[in-house]
Formats: sequence, structure tokens, C-alpha cells
Amino acid sequence: MTPLRAWTEIDLSKYELNLKNIVCNLPENIELISVVKADAYGHGLAQIVERSLQSGIKTFAVANIQEAFELKNVGIGWPVLILGSLLPGEEHLIPGTDFIPTISSIEEFNRLEQVCINKNINTEFHLKIDTGMGRLGIWHKDCLNFISYALKSNYLKLVGLYTHYSSASNDLDYTLLQKQRFQNILDHIDNAKLVIHADSSSSINCLPFDTNYNAVRVGLLQYGILPLNNIKKNSFLVNPILSFYTKVGLIKSLPKGTPISYGKSYKLKRDSKIAILTAGYADGVPLAYSSKGRVLINGEYCSIIGKITMDQTIIDVSNLENIDIGDKVTLIGKSKDKVISIEEYSNNTGTIPWDTLCSITKRVQRIYINNRI
Repeated sequence: MTPLRAWTEIDLSKYELNLKNIVCNLPENIELISVVKADAYGHGLAQIVERSLQSGIKTFAVANIQEAFELKNVGIGWPVLILGSLLPGEEHLIPGTDFIPTISSIEEFNRLEQVCINKNINTEFHLKIDTGMGRLGIWHKDCLNFISYALKSNYLKLVGLYTHYSSASNDLDYTLLQKQRFQNILDHIDNAKLVIHADSSSSINCLPFDTNYNAVRVGLLQYGILPLNNIKKNSFLVNPILSFYTKVGLIKSLPKGTPISYGKSYKLKRDSKIAILTAGYADGVPLAYSSKGRVLINGEYCSIIGKITMDQTIIDVSNLENIDIGDKVTLIGKSKDKVISIEEYSNNTGTIPWDTLCSITKRVQRIYINNRI
């Protein structure tokens, strides 16, 4: 077997515990919709969905129809909410499946309805309402007219209504405005049989639960990462399930003043011992981490020096007494009693955990621990 050069370890038992802790903190009438888009945020779609099903999760959400078919390869028999828009031609792939499309415009609605008429198949859909995100969804002031139009269809059935908060992590007032706009629509329709959802990982951690809602979309939180909220009212005991590792590929000593990596942007300030790691930005170690980040080796922090390259990262190991070629290097996770959290890793690269997770590339092998056989 070829030795690993860069890999992640994904703890599925921690994932299962996260799901249980989240569900226990939700009101009994609230269904958890597990968001598994972008290959389950880089954790692996098949493995995450299988463990979710074993944990009692019954509904999943993906970004687009391509991801819906990838999920279908895992198995069938549970609803798959497609959060993104339907491109022309994709409507032909919806009728007769477990896929539930999101409708954001009359144009999308009409295309899908015509296909259902032609095939004589009824199809369910969720309607998205733009309450201030400025992205997908019917603008909230036009929503009631659209609902009246949609309810006349004999082939398309409205089964869900939702919105998305743009700033739940940092602007409570604006989030409450969006919430009120959504509520204004709910007040004017019969929503007793609809799936109503607005909260995601960010807002359920800072807003009180609304009794009008009966579902919540959970992505980042189920993977053990708290969104960057300023206000936390609800307590979710979750733990990160992913760790990111590489190895020491080479160790060498260089004199003071030696330029390190491309562009000579860093020069050694003393005679130094350096190590070259077997992962770079082609593996998901961001270029922005150059000369800013740190790693862990045998429980000790070591600084990244010079520019990160496509396949290697250079670190200063002058202070390490014991280091060998092939040693395990922690990029994200624990080493003995020290930790590099995904939040620290993301902050030092000027990004967010969502981006960090999705940027760990396919070249990095995913290893699943505590899997059920």
C-alpha cells in the first residue's frame, strides 16, 4: 500500500453523537434536514448519508440535481431537497423521483409543470422566499401572488416553504427583519400541511425556535463546527469530526539569510532546521496560510515559513529535538494536548470554515474511523 502523504480522518461516531445532541436540543416537532451538499462539506457524501440514515435522519438537502443523483447512488426511498435552481433541461429529470426541487421563479415553475403534464406525473416542490438574502427565491412582496398562482396547478404540489438568513452570524436585527418578512407570508396562507423552515446552523444557535417552523436545515453544525455567532442562546454540544494531516518529507539545515520558497518573501533569521511537508495548496493547504499558519508535530507548534507551494509546505523545526522523516504532521486537529482548530486555521487564511472544508481536495485521502461494518 502506498504511504499516505496527506489525509483526513473523519470520526463517524462523533458525527452520530453530534446528530443526537442536535436533535435532543430541537423541539419535538422540528425535523432535521441534513445538508450534505458539496460532498457533505468535504466529509464524503456516501459515508455521511449512510451514518445519518442509521441515526434516524430521514431528509437530506443538496445543492443541485447532479448531487441529488450522487445521493441516489447511495440508496433511494427518502426525500432529497434540491436547494439550487433548475437549469433548462433539468426539469425533465425530476418527475418520478424522490427529488424535491426548490422553485424560485414563475419561469422555473412553468417549465417543471409542463414536463409533469407531458409525463402525467405529479411532483412536489418547495418554494423559496427571498426575504433579504438577494439570491434565490421569490421576492417576499411577490410571494402571495405566486402562491395563489401555484396552487391552481393540478400537477405541481406545494409541500414546503422556506427562506434563508443572510447575516445570522453577525447581524441579529437584520435577521429578525427577515424572520418577520417570512412570518408575514405565513400569516396569510394555510401552512398547516407544509414543511416550514428558515433556520440553519447559524440561526438555530442564536435565535429562539419559532413554533411555526417544523424543520431546520443543518449543515456545518452536524460536522461539529459552531458558526461564528456573536450571540449564542441555544447550546449544542458538538465536536469536530474531521482532522487533517500530512507528513514530514525532508529535513535539512540552512544558514541564516537563506531565502525560503518562491519569491524569496521569507529569509531565515538564524541558522535553522527546516522540514518540508508532503502537502501544499493542491491538497487544500491554502496559499494564504504562507508565513502565517502553524502545524503540530509531536505536540509542538511549528511555524510555516515562506510561500506554500503546490505540493509542499515548509516549516521551521529548529526548536524540535525529536523529528524524523515520515513523522505525522497535524494541520487541523489534536496532537497530544495541543490543538489547531478549524476556526484558527480558517482565520489565519482569511476565510471561513465552510470554505476550508470544501477546499480539501480529492488528492487527500479520506479515512473513516469508528465506521459500522
